[in-house]
Amino acid sequence: MEKKSIALITAPGIAERLGAELVEEMPGMLDYYITDDYEWDVHYYDDILTGGTNDSKEVIEAVCDKKDDEGWDYAIALTDLPLFKDERPVVAEALKDKSAALISLPGFGFTTMKKRVQESILQLMNEMYYGTSDEGRQASAAHMESQDKQKFDALRNKDSRKLIGSRIFERISPLIRETPQEEEEGVDVRYTVKSKPGGYLRIISGMVFANEPWKMFPAFGKIIVIAFTTGSYALVFSTLWQLSTNFSIPRAIILTLFSILALTVWIIMAHQLWEKKGEENKAFLRRMYNLTTFFTLLITVFMYYIILFAMFSIWTILLMPMSQIESYTSTSPSIGIYFYTAWIGASISTIIGALGSAFEDEEVVLDSTYGEGRSQGVRRIK
Repeated sequence: MEKKSIALITAPGIAERLGAELVEEMPGMLDYYITDDYEWDVHYYDDILTGGTNDSKEVIEAVCDKKDDEGWDYAIALTDLPLFKDERPVVAEALKDKSAALISLPGFGFTTMKKRVQESILQLMNEMYYGTSDEGRQASAAHMESQDKQKFDALRNKDSRKLIGSRIFERISPLIRETPQEEEEGVDVRYTVKSKPGGYLRIISGMVFANEPWKMFPAFGKIIVIAFTTGSYALVFSTLWQLSTNFSIPRAIILTLFSILALTVWIIMAHQLWEKKGEENKAFLRRMYNLTTFFTLLITVFMYYIILFAMFSIWTILLMPMSQIESYTSTSPSIGIYFYTAWIGASISTIIGALGSAFEDEEVVLDSTYGEGRSQGVRRIK
């Protein structure tokens, strides 16, 4: 049986891990979705392809060049770069004659990726194999009609004109299929987001997901040590316990929000993460990079805050007897005072812990944010 090679060109990071997971499963799916006339050889190839471009045309051209150099039958790039065409977010593109395609992972938004990427790869392969014309789509639909409907039922997309199956995110921010007619377009089919606001929501949340904010959490080790040490010392004395008996819940919520925002803003300022105006950085891209950096750090700081609150809760319950608390507050408190005081202590300690953020390894912080000069696999170049 004739063999057809398919290379998934992956950027380092989340795209590379997806490529490694998909190579084992894709051949059987290609038999089902495309044709079983060939033996499908699927592998992934780690390559940054381009620098920090946001032009989908440059990326698809780089995919074509790499495919020709390596002699693959098909090539699909999985990039964590946000891509645009005339400031409209691009989720995927394919060139039939060149047998090359790309998928921009941020276009899927802050959501699970694997099944969406599987469906996207299958659809792009379908577009390249059968063609993007109406006749090609009809041939693809006829092939799918002949297949067992129950097979691969975990994948929701079996429509010859959709990139992925319908899910909540796709209902809120639907994708549209375009087949540009102009020769200068250099692409046969393109999937974009129907509305610009929906597209930017997808891109920003997807960039935050690609940043993997939970991976940056270990960089907060020193901040936790400073905050917990300071807070633990303060909880031994009466001030925080007395404060908790007089602190209203709305005031505690305001203090929590302020402390989380204070630490987030401090990290951005201390490590100069805010993108400024520059000749090479368009205004709308700069805004997206800055929002992505802010929300990435905000999620990480929120995780830090929850862990700090849990540590204080355990500490107060284990080491502070109720009789001691009664002597501090001159009341008969309930068990809830442990958690309420831990909550206030976590907020105050978070503000104090912000001072420690300047001492963290700057490369760890920079590696978890988008910024000017970003390339695939490199979050920011100083």
